[in-house]
Amino acid sequence: MTDIASLPYRPCAGVMLMNRDGLVFVGQRLDSTLEAWQMPQGGIDPGEDALEAAYRELWEETGVVREHVALVASAPEELWYDLPEDLIGKVWKGKWRGQRQRWFLFRFLGEDADINIATAEPEFRAWRWAQPADLPELIVPFKRELYAKLLEVFANEIASARRA
Repeated sequence: MTDIASLPYRPCAGVMLMNRDGLVFVGQRLDSTLEAWQMPQGGIDPGEDALEAAYRELWEETGVVREHVALVASAPEELWYDLPEDLIGKVWKGKWRGQRQRWFLFRFLGEDADINIATAEPEFRAWRWAQPADLPELIVPFKRELYAKLLEVFANEIASARRA
């Protein structure tokens, strides 16, 4: 049995991608049978800058190129979540107890046709635009607190995007 407390957190970058209507991209994971939707996110490679990882993950998961986004804000600190005990050892080869994430808010400058989830290594089976306030209810339960915190962190930027 693994001592969960001794496991490190996986460094990760996350992207809140907001369109012109103030809606946020969410994708439904391929590897989950749950009706759960999430924003693009993934591991930061050793020596990689968190912002560069965010651009890379966005491209890898949605096909959106950096020319189709503008950085609006970055969370001032990392946000963390723990995996439920029943998932530790099943995901990430048992190396991590959860994730510590650097989040970035991007404005999407492209068109819906610029989004292509059929990437080289697809993560999502479907995608849609969602109301920011709905995000905590769309995500798996163990990430709800983190998504609620993200809405607080980016509250001013979300509000001004929705007024524009």
